[in-house]
Amino acid sequence: MSQQTTHIKIQGDIEDYEDAEEEQDEEEPRLKYQRMGGSVPSLLSNDAATCLAVAQRMIALGTRNGFIHILDFLGNQVKEFPAHSAAVNDLCFDIEGDFIGSCSDDGSAIVTSLFTKEKLKFDYYRPMKAIALDPYYAKRSSRRFVAGGLAGHLYINTKRWIGYGDQVLHSGEGPIHAVKWRTNLIAWANDAGVKVYDSANNQRITFIERPRGSPFPEILLPHLVWQDDSLLVIGWGTSVKIALIRTNQNKSTNGPYRHIMANMNKVDIVASFQTSYYVSGIAPFGDTLVVLAYIPGEEDREKEFSNSIPLRQANAQRPEVRVVTWNNEELATDALPVHGFEHYKTKDYSLVHSPFSGSSFAGGQWTAGDEPLYYIVSPKDVIIAKPRDAEDHISWLLEHGCHKKALEAVEAGKGQSELIDEVGSRYLDHLVVERKYAEVASLCPKLLRGSTSAWERWVFHFAHLRQLPVLVPYIPTENPRLRDTAYEVTLVALATTPAFHKDLLSTIKSWPPVIYSVMPVIAVIEPQLNSSSMTDALKEALAELYVIDAQYEKAVALYAELMKPNVFDFIEKHNLHDVIREKVVQLMMIDCKLAVALLVQHRHFITPSEVVSQILAAKNNCDSRYFSHMYLHLLFEADPHAGKEFHDMQVELYADYDPKMLIPFFRSSQHYKLEKAHEICLSRDLLREQVFILGRMGYAKKALAVIINKLGDVEEAVDFVTMQHDDELWDELIRQCLQKPEMVGMLLEHTVGNIDPLYIVNLVPTGLEIPRLRDHLVKIITDYRTETSLRHGCKDILKADIVNLLIKYYKEARHAIYLSNEEDEVRAKRDDSNASQLTERSLSMKNMEVKSKVRAGGRCCVCFDPFSIQNVSIIVFYCCHAYHLTCLVESANSVNDNKRSKAASQEVVSYYEYDHSEDESDNDHSSSSAPKMRCILCTTAAGGV
Repeated sequence: MSQQTTHIKIQGDIEDYEDAEEEQDEEEPRLKYQRMGGSVPSLLSNDAATCLAVAQRMIALGTRNGFIHILDFLGNQVKEFPAHSAAVNDLCFDIEGDFIGSCSDDGSAIVTSLFTKEKLKFDYYRPMKAIALDPYYAKRSSRRFVAGGLAGHLYINTKRWIGYGDQVLHSGEGPIHAVKWRTNLIAWANDAGVKVYDSANNQRITFIERPRGSPFPEILLPHLVWQDDSLLVIGWGTSVKIALIRTNQNKSTNGPYRHIMANMNKVDIVASFQTSYYVSGIAPFGDTLVVLAYIPGEEDREKEFSNSIPLRQANAQRPEVRVVTWNNEELATDALPVHGFEHYKTKDYSLVHSPFSGSSFAGGQWTAGDEPLYYIVSPKDVIIAKPRDAEDHISWLLEHGCHKKALEAVEAGKGQSELIDEVGSRYLDHLVVERKYAEVASLCPKLLRGSTSAWERWVFHFAHLRQLPVLVPYIPTENPRLRDTAYEVTLVALATTPAFHKDLLSTIKSWPPVIYSVMPVIAVIEPQLNSSSMTDALKEALAELYVIDAQYEKAVALYAELMKPNVFDFIEKHNLHDVIREKVVQLMMIDCKLAVALLVQHRHFITPSEVVSQILAAKNNCDSRYFSHMYLHLLFEADPHAGKEFHDMQVELYADYDPKMLIPFFRSSQHYKLEKAHEICLSRDLLREQVFILGRMGYAKKALAVIINKLGDVEEAVDFVTMQHDDELWDELIRQCLQKPEMVGMLLEHTVGNIDPLYIVNLVPTGLEIPRLRDHLVKIITDYRTETSLRHGCKDILKADIVNLLIKYYKEARHAIYLSNEEDEVRAKRDDSNASQLTERSLSMKNMEVKSKVRAGGRCCVCFDPFSIQNVSIIVFYCCHAYHLTCLVESANSVNDNKRSKAASQEVVSYYEYDHSEDESDNDHSSSSAPKMRCILCTTAAGGV
């Protein structure tokens, strides 16, 4: 895939370069760049960088003058030592970063401890170009490293019992240009190609031939890098290869070479491609590659493929960092503004990366803290490249106007939280510029969140743009709650535009009243009441504001104008009965039944005359007659006399709207004119109503004629005549019925019990043919017999009831109530034990209530002394006569002996305290030998009779 070249402005203290012309569809960079600062610029001002190595804790920089500078990751120098007398060609850390190996054109290889004074120097007397320490150099006692150079020998140096010794791993194929050691695998490059050696098994694994047609290694150096423990990346000239070293898993080999074959590894070339540029450095980038590309000119190509050493010319192009796939698909290309790039050749650049501990790239994202760093080394510059993070991605999107994608990236959590406000604000500003106000409003809750100041800023900004109604549905009323002014400005903006009056109404209903002041909004709306801009929605909104401000009278007036059904509940809730005086017709037009019920209920506040007058005055705007009918009807049911002055009108209204109510009205009312009522009924052919009115007017015969001639209802005629109690009217009924033979039979049936049927039969002219006469006669006889039987049965029942009631009355009247004092009774018990029954059954005066009024005015009917219940006993008969017990006994006995008097007293008491049941009363009456006590006055009166 073709990829355009982007010229990068590196951050830091670097001169600005103008960007090249970019295509409209620009791809986002994969890497970002920064020139290493700190001590590096001053170090390279008098020297030139030749190589660089990276450990987990530090960076080592080799220079042309033979110095090694230990730097931190910001470029600040930590340590410096003059290692060589000529240019440092290669540097290498062990995996722990405790030791560093270096080699130089002075023919020496040095291994230096960074934390101790240990330092080993080995002289090979020929320029050394590459060195690699055992990754576990610090931990292993062998202290091995490999090095090679122009001599064409690859040495492996090992600590022995006495000193250190070199062993030649390979020679005879030209200078050693590069060497890399990973775990037990050592890879090196010479003029012939790339070889891999297994240091654990002491055997060579593979040989990868140098790409055909590639320049001499002295001009275009090969580059080796281990991507992980099994992948070796090779960049040589214009060729890139990726080799996979696989352990041999075949354990079934037999024969004398079984042990050797079982330990052999296999190598597969998993990727290979040609480039259009020279590879000055290569490194893994997740599942892709980062290539430092040098773009040669035609003249450069001819010189570089010749044996002669090319001269430096000031026409070289900027080096490029390209991100490519294993299929050579270019994903990104960045041109670097390196200092002095015009004079440099491909071998003047190198690319080093970290970390070394395998790939930390998974699912398209780098693990936090494990992002690789790439160091592009040139003689006067060290540029750091690293993957762009979420913030860089968002910034790039914003710079290129992709605000929506930037927001999506922030929401996906790819950016830090502090970016959300900035990205959101810039996105909203971008949408406002494009006049996408609705989209801006919908995004505000998500982007502004709980920021009060941000919300208020956008509210006033929308107000300035005259687009505030678009934002209203999204403005928060709590969390956060804005200042009162923000809400008031919003409501005023809605009120001044008729198109948004409905939004104003819904907003007022949904917003809590406590968040704003209603008076500024009311002041804006009230002047519009009589203008053309007034709408029903605005009226209702004003009514809602009146309610909030407790101006209920104004609110109910608007509700009535708007025909709102809830106005009735509103009136009752706030007790606004005085307001209905001027709103009778409006209320009825809203809901006639509710209005009538309200007016009737509060007829003391607004009189019937006021109601009817308003209804009649508005006859052109409503159905005034129907409203009058509904009101007067309910008023009459509630109070028949309340609207008596309108009863004549009510007769006509009933005749038009509810004729069935006329007769009940005629019967209940005495305040209508009979003549007018008759005219109304006559004009509307209301026959039964005519009959009632004629009867009340005294025209019974006319009423009877209407029943017979127009209604043809004999049964109703009989009922009418019966109610009149006029014998002459019966004759009139018979006379009129005789003129219609079909009515004679019905008359015979319905007059049973009122008039003798034989009387009617005798009046029937001879020869008059009466339909179904036999059936009528049979029914008359049957009804007569039934009536006679019922009369006899009722008579017998009545007689039996009379006798039973007289007997019951007689028995009840024979008994009296005995009243005494408890102390007297207790004293009587002490005097005579035979009186115990009297004492036990006597009634307490404190608990006894005399329920009969004594006719003697509270005096004894014998001695006429006033009663003193506390001292003497009293007997009260059901005839309402009362006596002292002693007076009654003395009057009942002809002998006044003290003993007999005492005995009689006990007997009388015993008699009056018997149970009132019939059996006991009868037995007592038959078996007692004592004289029976009766009321003296009643007995005397009866005897006198």
